[in-house]
Amino acid sequence: MKKRWFAAFILPGFAGVFCFVLLPFADVLRCSFMTAVTGEFVGIYNYRRVFENEAFRLAVKNTARFTAVCLPLLIFLGLLTALLLAGLKQAQTLKAIFLFPMAMPAATIVLVWKMVFSKGGFLNALMGRQIDFMGTDLSFWVLVFSYVWKNLGYTVVLWLAGILGVPSDIIEAAKADGAGKIRIFLSVLMPQLKGVFYTIAVLSVLNSFKVFREAYLVAGAYPQESMYLLQHLFNNWFVWLELDKMAAAAVCLAAALLILILLLTRLWEEGEAAG
Repeated sequence: MKKRWFAAFILPGFAGVFCFVLLPFADVLRCSFMTAVTGEFVGIYNYRRVFENEAFRLAVKNTARFTAVCLPLLIFLGLLTALLLAGLKQAQTLKAIFLFPMAMPAATIVLVWKMVFSKGGFLNALMGRQIDFMGTDLSFWVLVFSYVWKNLGYTVVLWLAGILGVPSDIIEAAKADGAGKIRIFLSVLMPQLKGVFYTIAVLSVLNSFKVFREAYLVAGAYPQESMYLLQHLFNNWFVWLELDKMAAAAVCLAAALLILILLLTRLWEEGEAAG
């Protein structure tokens, strides 16, 4: 009886995922082996075109660089902020304030960046000369700051929930044994926060692919090279109706994300087994 009720609850969700995620992705996989116009089967030809494309290689390099910079920065700042908030009585109120950036529309954030970095913006007025800041490598760090600022809130909330969920008697026992703050953090708190760390890492990786709106609205479809991400590439291919290359690149991206998530899962499971 319990299995039937369980299946009844699971079936609607699974049906939605099957119809709106798995079936469309299966069609993308099929299209990646065919031409966009004639539907002729061409094998791995589209994949060869993708990997030989200079714009694709640039976008992959920039996206990997962006994720490699943002992920550790976001996780570290989120943990540091959560540790500082955990000792405050107003932690619950401050937690709500940290979530405010997630409610800000992307267009509002972009307007601020344009006011600051445009040729007639705040920085140019401050320096007394006209410089296109978005045409320099500074644009990459603008994007990094936007990502961290927008996603720091949920990271802090998750870390804070994990920290406050650690039983106080374990911490008190460690203090009674003479453990200092650093030892308590490394030997008591962090082992208890492995599950939270895994969740934050996966969400942060996925969210690093959602910064396209900011980058596109600030610098357009063809931004400065360091700011050219996979999302720009997909958008430009869509405009030019190069759907076969889009399908092949989408399959490659999905495979890379799946491998990364499986790697994080394995590291987490090994950590749990070792603990």
